Amino acid sequence: MIDLELPVIQPTELPSNRRPEWLKVRAPGGESFTKIKQMMRSKSLHTVCEEARCPNISECWSSGTATFMIHGDTCTRSCGFCAVKTGRPLPVDYDEPRRVAEAIQQMNLVHAVITSVNRDELPDGGSTIWATTIRETKRLSPKTSVEVLVPDFKGKLENLHRIIEEKPDILNHNTETVPRLYRRVRPQGKYHWTLEVLKESKRLGMRTKTGIMLGLGETKEEVLEVMHDLVGVGCDILTLGQYLQPTKNHLPVDRFVHPDEFAEYKKIGLEIGFNYVESGPLVRSSYHAERHV
Repeated sequence: MIDLELPVIQPTELPSNRRPEWLKVRAPGGESFTKIKQMMRSKSLHTVCEEARCPNISECWSSGTATFMIHGDTCTRSCGFCAVKTGRPLPVDYDEPRRVAEAIQQMNLVHAVITSVNRDELPDGGSTIWATTIRETKRLSPKTSVEVLVPDFKGKLENLHRIIEEKPDILNHNTETVPRLYRRVRPQGKYHWTLEVLKESKRLGMRTKTGIMLGLGETKEEVLEVMHDLVGVGCDILTLGQYLQPTKNHLPVDRFVHPDEFAEYKKIGLEIGFNYVESGPLVRSSYHAERHV
């Protein structure tokens, strides 16, 4: 086990109504932001940038990156950290892949990230629409790199294979937290499903990526253990960011992690075998995603 000297978190650094200075960002806005938002609404599309209340939305949209959320805006799971609503999803929208592909083309994106809500009620987990969306995107925007941020499909690898057959540039599946916290943070998920998705994707030739949130109650040792597990299944890219409570009904922040600590995790991640580590308080899964290709 590699030892990591981390700063002692004093009581004054614990969560309060005021976020630390390093977590303060400007509200999204500007002509480009407004134009893209209007186009999304005109095509009845959703972005995880908006649904998850990402603090980097203006920066990413301005740099030619956006994350589209397919299969609607209602998830079959009830993760304790996620701002996306839980409930009974609408029927599958078979025209959605066309609209997503057209939006990517109109935005002239350098890099498109596609994710989805969980659709556990569907026999294919929603993977058929996934595959069609990738195929349509590549047809209309052959120069745009495509990253997919996929669910775990409850461990059903045939659904994952359907997506990989379309040859996305990056296969991303988020680990989210350490195994001990799974029952509280993502109760319908399983840690071994996550590792299996990443391992199988790597076996089939994908460039693989995952993300972890810090500040949910994990320990230093647990984070390092997970990092070693991920390197063990061949994961190429790791993102580490601060968990922020989206509403009072979601899990509280256990602590605000100092930027120096994120820097230490990045250093260790590169030392133990990740090809690329994006680590910082405001980092989200799709932050600087165009650089990961």
